[in-house]
Amino acid sequence: MSMLKVESMTKKFGGLRAIENLSFEVSRGGVHSVIGPNGAGKTTLFNLITGVYQPTTGRVLLGGQDLSGMPVHRRAALGMSRTFQNLQLCLNMTARENVMLGAHLGLPTSFVSSMLRLPHMRRADKRCRERAAELMEYVGLGQYVHHETTAMPYGALKRLEIARALAADPELLLLDEPVAGLNANETAAIEKLIHNLNKDGVTVVLVEHDMKLVMNISSHIVVLNYGEKLAEGTAQEIRNHPDVIAAYLGAAA
Repeated sequence: MSMLKVESMTKKFGGLRAIENLSFEVSRGGVHSVIGPNGAGKTTLFNLITGVYQPTTGRVLLGGQDLSGMPVHRRAALGMSRTFQNLQLCLNMTARENVMLGAHLGLPTSFVSSMLRLPHMRRADKRCRERAAELMEYVGLGQYVHHETTAMPYGALKRLEIARALAADPELLLLDEPVAGLNANETAAIEKLIHNLNKDGVTVVLVEHDMKLVMNISSHIVVLNYGEKLAEGTAQEIRNHPDVIAAYLGAAA
């Protein structure tokens, strides 16, 4: 059984079809990439998978379970987490507090217990703070645990958002352009991190424009063009696919 399945999905915004009759599957394990020119519908696809948008037609299944109509927080509770194309961090919080936000689904939620700071709440908060520090160390940000988010460089903030996504203990992690705007060294650090995540059992779905990164780490690639699936296959198959070459470089090339 596939881990994630997109079935006959279409998304319309008025008269615009952002996604058109799209179907593909993500098997458990590996790194799966979604690529395509600007405007191909990649981020819209992520928003449909995670429940930010609801499809006009079609559906998403996670582990065989139909997610139709399911809100974002319930999908997250099923083991799905994501990052965003544009950083979505709370700049009025410390780095560790941002990571702790990702763990909120697993924390006690009693208003009275929280207000009175009962012992089990204090223990849960302590475990959450420790786990956040561990995740920051895991993504290479151990030196920033006590830093204000506003004092961190952009490359570190990209990894901080990954740490926050990992705080939810996902089985499926969706990364939306994780190396956009990064230099070569920062990109290499993210590539190593994705390898480590995959080795540790997290299935990764990646949207990215850095083709060197995509070809280096992807076990399977889906290519979108104007919201439709243009091709899918291994990195080698996609690299040599004539329709993919034409979409990226122009038919004359």
